[in-house]
Amino acid sequence: MNIRTLGLPLTIAALSALAGCSTPTVVTLQNGTQYLTKDMPDTKNPDGFYEFEDISGKTVRVNAKEVATIRPEED
Repeated sequence: MNIRTLGLPLTIAALSALAGCSTPTVVTLQNGTQYLTKDMPDTKNPDGFYEFEDISGKTVRVNAKEVATIRPEED
């Protein structure tokens, strides 16, 4: 077998494994605004902000003081 015939199935398997590892998360702000993210946001940056990608693909930066809760989405 050559590399082309092995490459596509291996790529599909790797992407499927990564997709299974995500944990949808709800970020709730002090004012009640909620963001649904694809994965758990990183801890706050040194500048005091959380940065994450919402489910529409938009990058959101929020001041850590404005965040009320970060919790996994319930089914």
